[in-house]
Amino acid sequence: MTVLTDIPEKWLPVVLPIKKKKKAGFGGGKSKKKRTEEERRVKANDREHNEKFQYANNCIVTSKYNILTFLPVNLFEQFQEVANTYFLFLLILQLIPQISSLSWFTTIVPLALVLSITAVKDATDDYFRHKSDNQVNNRQSQVLIRGSLQNEKWMNVKVGDIIKLENNQFVAADLLLLSSTEPHGLCYIETAELDGETNMKVRQSVSVTAELGDPNNLASFDGEVVCEPPNNKLDRFCGTLYWREKKYPLTNQNMLLRGCVLRNTEACYGLVIFAGPDTKLMQNSGRTKFKRTSIDRLMNTLVLWIFGFLVCMGVILAVGNAVWEREVGSLFQSYLPWDPPVDNFMFSAFLSFWSYIIILNTVVPISLYVSVEVIRLGHSYFINWDRQMFCSRCNTAAESRTTTLNEELGQVEYIFSDKTGTLTQNIMTFNKCSINGQTYGEVTDPLGKQPKRLDFTPFNPLANPDFCFYDEKLLESVKVGDLHTHEFFRLLSLCHTVMSEEKSEGELVYKAQSPDEGALVTAARNFGFVFRSRTPGTITTTEMGRTVTYSLLAILDFNNIRKRMSVIVRNPEGRICLYCKGADTVLLERLHPCNQELMSITSDHLNEYGADGLRTLALAYRELSEDEWEAWSESHRCADKATDCREDRLAAAYDKIEQDMKLLGATAIEDKLQEGVPETIALLSLANIKIWVLTGDKQETAVNIGYSCKMLTDDMTEVFIIGGHTVQSVRQELRSARERMMELSRGKTEGMEAWAEACFMGNGMKDGQEGDCTTGRGSKQLHCSSLPPSASGDMDSISGEFALIISGHSLAHALEADMEAEFVSTACACKAVICCRVTPLQKAQVVELIKKHKKAVTLAIGDGANDVSMIKSAHIGVGISGQEGIQAVLASDYSFAQFRFLQRLLLVHGRWSYLRMCRFLCYFFYKNFAFTMVHFWFGFFCGFSAQTVYDQFFITLYNIVYTSLPVLAMGVFDQDVPDHRSLEYPKLYEPGQLNLLFNKKEFFICITQGIYTSVVLFFVPYAVLSDATQSNGVPLADYQTFAVTTATALVIVVSVQIALDTGFWTVFNHMFVWGSVGSYFTIMFALHSQTLFRIFPNQFRFIGSAQNTLLQPVVWLTIALATAVCVVPVLAFRFLKLDLKPQLSDTVRHTQLVRQKRRKPGGRSIGGAWRGTGSVSEGRLGARGGSRRSGYAFSHQEGFGELITSGKNMRLSSLALANFASKHSSSWIETLRRKKTNHTPPSTSGECSPAPSNVSGTCPALSNSSSVLGGSQETPIEEETDAAVVLSSSSHPAASEPAEPRAPAQVAPVDSSTSAAARTDSPGGWARSLETVQEALFGRRGCASASNTQVPPCDATETPPH
Repeated sequence: MTVLTDIPEKWLPVVLPIKKKKKAGFGGGKSKKKRTEEERRVKANDREHNEKFQYANNCIVTSKYNILTFLPVNLFEQFQEVANTYFLFLLILQLIPQISSLSWFTTIVPLALVLSITAVKDATDDYFRHKSDNQVNNRQSQVLIRGSLQNEKWMNVKVGDIIKLENNQFVAADLLLLSSTEPHGLCYIETAELDGETNMKVRQSVSVTAELGDPNNLASFDGEVVCEPPNNKLDRFCGTLYWREKKYPLTNQNMLLRGCVLRNTEACYGLVIFAGPDTKLMQNSGRTKFKRTSIDRLMNTLVLWIFGFLVCMGVILAVGNAVWEREVGSLFQSYLPWDPPVDNFMFSAFLSFWSYIIILNTVVPISLYVSVEVIRLGHSYFINWDRQMFCSRCNTAAESRTTTLNEELGQVEYIFSDKTGTLTQNIMTFNKCSINGQTYGEVTDPLGKQPKRLDFTPFNPLANPDFCFYDEKLLESVKVGDLHTHEFFRLLSLCHTVMSEEKSEGELVYKAQSPDEGALVTAARNFGFVFRSRTPGTITTTEMGRTVTYSLLAILDFNNIRKRMSVIVRNPEGRICLYCKGADTVLLERLHPCNQELMSITSDHLNEYGADGLRTLALAYRELSEDEWEAWSESHRCADKATDCREDRLAAAYDKIEQDMKLLGATAIEDKLQEGVPETIALLSLANIKIWVLTGDKQETAVNIGYSCKMLTDDMTEVFIIGGHTVQSVRQELRSARERMMELSRGKTEGMEAWAEACFMGNGMKDGQEGDCTTGRGSKQLHCSSLPPSASGDMDSISGEFALIISGHSLAHALEADMEAEFVSTACACKAVICCRVTPLQKAQVVELIKKHKKAVTLAIGDGANDVSMIKSAHIGVGISGQEGIQAVLASDYSFAQFRFLQRLLLVHGRWSYLRMCRFLCYFFYKNFAFTMVHFWFGFFCGFSAQTVYDQFFITLYNIVYTSLPVLAMGVFDQDVPDHRSLEYPKLYEPGQLNLLFNKKEFFICITQGIYTSVVLFFVPYAVLSDATQSNGVPLADYQTFAVTTATALVIVVSVQIALDTGFWTVFNHMFVWGSVGSYFTIMFALHSQTLFRIFPNQFRFIGSAQNTLLQPVVWLTIALATAVCVVPVLAFRFLKLDLKPQLSDTVRHTQLVRQKRRKPGGRSIGGAWRGTGSVSEGRLGARGGSRRSGYAFSHQEGFGELITSGKNMRLSSLALANFASKHSSSWIETLRRKKTNHTPPSTSGECSPAPSNVSGTCPALSNSSSVLGGSQETPIEEETDAAVVLSSSSHPAASEPAEPRAPAQVAPVDSSTSAAARTDSPGGWARSLETVQEALFGRRGCASASNTQVPPCDATETPPH
């Protein structure tokens, strides 16, 4: 037998990436290969031969531990955390009696608790991984062993085995299809676990093995396969079968991959080529990564800093001890001799250093980490319990599958989403059609009588009862026998690749390769042209009750370049006809010249369908003579057998026959999105979250969905399509896109500047005349600072809405090391990015690329096994529990049933979690520095002897009892604004993205406040009590009085501080805050009672000290003074900050208060985010200015036809207020964003991102405005406007000053009691209110759009001066 000895050159692109991947390895599977595999040789039915190559077995291992390795590996992982190592080191120090001032149990108990809780959680997670692995590995498979079929577990299947698969069984490994029970060795598979597509695909065996259907024949099969090594390319396989001295080429069409399901095929046999971790499914699965939040990483850094600070304090106090022992302590050695080990002052200082390290370690107590885990657990339960994230249709609740990432949900900047099953329901419906110039399916006037759903059963017993259509005219046209209508539906019943399964007489089940095809064939079925069955050479239909069998002469299949599909059939009368359907741009140009008039009418219909967001196809046919068919058939056979340029030759042959066709009409398919997807994407975009769609689907399908879900819009500046097949072409296309962006940005900037000058001149301002740019008279709502910067060579200067669409083969080049920076800079300048035909591993690589270059928090969301690697790679993985199995859910950190729940997960739970965690950490560090630094100051007054200020029990209980529960309550329950306000004002999400609430700066502010508090708590009591006396003249300057006074003041001060920090009070907050203060006094009096002294005389010596101290008025005055000195500066600072530089959350709260005051008794209730959006869908979004697009993945490669502009159905109300409210208060956020992120272009649309809105530049567009994205529809525009005016008056002019100088805001405050009168009676009052709303809606966005439309919106809304 002749075999290959060298690697074929065509395999090199496949082999080389594998060498790189092997280094990373795969988390599961135990492969024994000792070298990089360069090619694979598999001999059928010969295990001994194949075992020489040490190929991986079929056992899958995704777990991390086993019984023996769990304890050491888990402890090793936990002690990689700096904090755990730090506390272990302190524990060792506390075990040394010469230096320990505190008992060892104060550290070991909480440390053991933390380690145990974490270990139990990790063990539970790994248990479920083991359970899942065992479930898969123990599945049964029929293996041909020694001539007979035997049941074997999947884990025992070996490379080279022959396996029998039966209908609806999962494929156990990557198999070469040998034979099938279907004719010609065909079989049908479903690949949802691989690429997310639920449609069926066809595979065919090599012709020479197709007849080996009997186990006896297969047992004697000894062919050898030489193929490429294991790789992750799902759509490619290259190999050769050697058998009986002949060789046969193998392609991906001969392979059944692990994860597929056999459908509509009784049985088939396959040869195992790749097993276990070598299968393409597992090669595309990323390693399970330990995910850690940015706050965790920051805390590790801060712990190191604090430890360094602790060492510095220890060194200072140790030096002080050395000096004191040498200068002072030596004078009375006879009274206070050193302990036996100490013989000089240097050794005393050395021991003092370690003693102070132990005493001062409470700056970071281990209770911090226990508290963090408890808070995260509480946040996870809130997600699980959220009824607004419960899908009643699926009976599925949201689930937080991890407790470590909650606060990072509030910092997401990039979302990477799958398409099929995530954004869409993967359901297509036949909606409208055009036949011979007549359109059908139009919906009547919404104000008129709604049409009834057609009942097809009396007309056609084979009709699908689930099919919905409302236009009776089309059914009547079919019934009367209109020839064009019959030919239209005949085409739909013949021109497709759908498979039919007839379970019982008349019960048809269609398995379509595309959901679009299924919808079209189902439509033909209901209108009397029923596709019944097919063989490789025939198609059987039932036409108007009559069975007709057509001879299938040829299938001219679809590809991305052709964008059309044709079939050539011969009917029973012998007439040969070509039927074609495809994208209108490629099909209309192939029509016979006599079709001009019909083509013009049909094009108008296509434009109307595109404006409704439907996926369109054009249909045509051509009759062929016998001579034409014979001539073309011969040329087609020659092209098919060509060894070089086969694809080009076939394309030329197809193009030759698809000419001079006659137009039949067009179809319009509705691709049903999941509920609320467009609104969710719009809302997340307003929160400055960028959404990228990474899909394995065809480019045209993904683009259509992009338009449907409003990621892509017709008013975008430009949509760039990257489709190069070489590195040079992709680089050139990316550069051209960037140059075009900068060119358009420069033109836009110049146009805006010219228009701004015209606005000023039109308002009577001369050159050099000073005017109020912000609120000029006459309602000129132009912001000087809103003009975009002049476009330079830097991508940051780009302004405009761009989109980028890139295919998988182009993305492979873009992800190369020397091009990834160009790709990132181009893509991140775009508002929307869609990556098509990407492999699962490419999805993960895109996520890793953004993580590497942008340092941004990423979230990946998907619903299929093909999304697992992306979900694992992102900082946060979200699984949709949809129609494609549970692989994505099992690999995810969070899961729910609908994409729309993502907005609540991020904007409510994520933002709250981040806010709570940041407030918790700030307060925790503050209270512990305030507590610990008192020991530092006391060291200077106790001879640096490591004496503590507080007694040991207070030190032990301070972080466990006195201050633990209040901060936990704040960390679990606190919120700045209610949930519906978080959705109404998405700009509230931005502080988390910029990490503003807890960073190194905030940390230093907290510890500075803590140090200041410790200074006050030490020196105020020290100064007062040093000269104070009791009423009987006895001095109060004793250690216990000072300790009780300082401890009491500390507890009261930190309790008052947390009361000030708490923004949302619950019964738990009240109970814990005031209960902790009460528990302090209770425990303190108990510790100083006679009862405990009698039981433990050596431990509780100070009887009645607390009672005696707290009975002195001077002590309470001291405590009150210390509290005032600590708290009053904080209050003053916060009031000034609220007045001078309020945050957006402050203005939102103020808005809420104003609304509550103005609300009538029993008035409206504020709904959730989905109030008012239910009517938007009704199966389809409202009419939009659309572009013509084609369904069934037949679409346009460049551009999308003629753009049709119309109004939008999404309006603004409360979002407009958010824009206005943040106009001044969030300008500092925008300034910081421009400084901090070099990838985000400066905002040209105001501080609040624009929502899709019906902005026409005229006043009437604002009447009856309602928020699609949140709020209530019942809110009148007057109330919203008045609230905006009141909001503006609450901000000091200083807060509105941006980085560049401009005039301060001059909006006058409006009293709520007179605002209604001002609106109704005074034209000036109404004008002022209108100005406010117009500024909120059109402030910058309006100016930006003016340069495109050349109609300044400010002129349209101009009101006369008053």
